[in-house]
Amino acid sequence: MYRRLHLLLPATLVALFLALSGCAQIAPTHVSWPGVLHTLLPSDMLLLGERHDAPQHQQMQREAVEWLTRQGLLAALVLEMAEQGHSTQGLPPDASEASVQAALAWNDGAWPWLQYGPVAMAAVRAGVPVHGGNLPRRELRTALTDSTLDALLSPAALERQRQAVRDGHCGLLPEPRVPGMARVQVARDLSMAQTAAAAQRPGKVVLVVAGAAHVKRSLGVPVHLPENMTQKVVIAHTGIAEEAIKSEANLLFQTPDLPPDDACAPLRQRWQAAPAR
Repeated sequence: MYRRLHLLLPATLVALFLALSGCAQIAPTHVSWPGVLHTLLPSDMLLLGERHDAPQHQQMQREAVEWLTRQGLLAALVLEMAEQGHSTQGLPPDASEASVQAALAWNDGAWPWLQYGPVAMAAVRAGVPVHGGNLPRRELRTALTDSTLDALLSPAALERQRQAVRDGHCGLLPEPRVPGMARVQVARDLSMAQTAAAAQRPGKVVLVVAGAAHVKRSLGVPVHLPENMTQKVVIAHTGIAEEAIKSEANLLFQTPDLPPDDACAPLRQRWQAAPAR
């Protein structure tokens, strides 16, 4: 359970807590989103982690884009939801949504445009480029067997990444496949970090939008950013966040719980129905 003693303090002191504490702070209830972002600036990179099935998190992303553009601070928006190498750079602010989807080679089956389109379009309308950051699918097979990716994380962080792969597959993934799947996650984080670093502009901030696991300070995108680039991490979460996530962000922003859902149930059914190998 998070301690909320600082909720009684003025919002202007939140930044001080963020700077002095190694653990994330919960956004004060009297400070609205996205106004709380001012406590994290200036910074070269702002990483915003989401739960993919929480619509309120995509709303937060759109509002963050709009707030940063009003301040004249947004250099670029980098999305996990589109692949590296695709960008809206060069499109006019009045570009159609179809043109934006084409420029980003958007995969609506994987990432519903209804959810993420408003985030991307908020940047386009403000004249800010949107870049795909995720590892291209054609490179996934190479990443599976690229053992040099293991060395990009500390041994402890690499084991946490592998455990996250096990947990993400509900304990059903055969153990020999775990190292390769963990490498894919590292490669995705590296790809997003490279894209974000290339988009950085002096005096402005690059906003990276990705799943919460990808923005963790100990093993996600932040690990792969250049050391001379300042970075701040915000993780949006539903309900009470796990204790372990406290050290992974500068700021936690809680949103309402979602209805109970056993995400592992359909995976177990598919696994049981699959032919033995």
